[in-house]
Amino acid sequence: MTRFKIIAGGPLEITGFFRIADSTGRIIAREEPVFLCRCGESKNKPYCDSSHKRNGFSE
Repeated sequence: MTRFKIIAGGPLEITGFFRIADSTGRIIAREEPVFLCRCGESKNKPYCDSSHKRNGFSE
């Protein structure tokens, strides 16, 4: 089972088995927690790099 959790003022947490396409279209299969950027400022997209803490991101 895959679960999605929105962290208030922060990233989207995904747990379970899932696949993600990176910016080049390469598919990454994962089975561990992943945190995806929601603020749009991450230097490591699609992954969160905690930029939301510096830029004051909120829903």
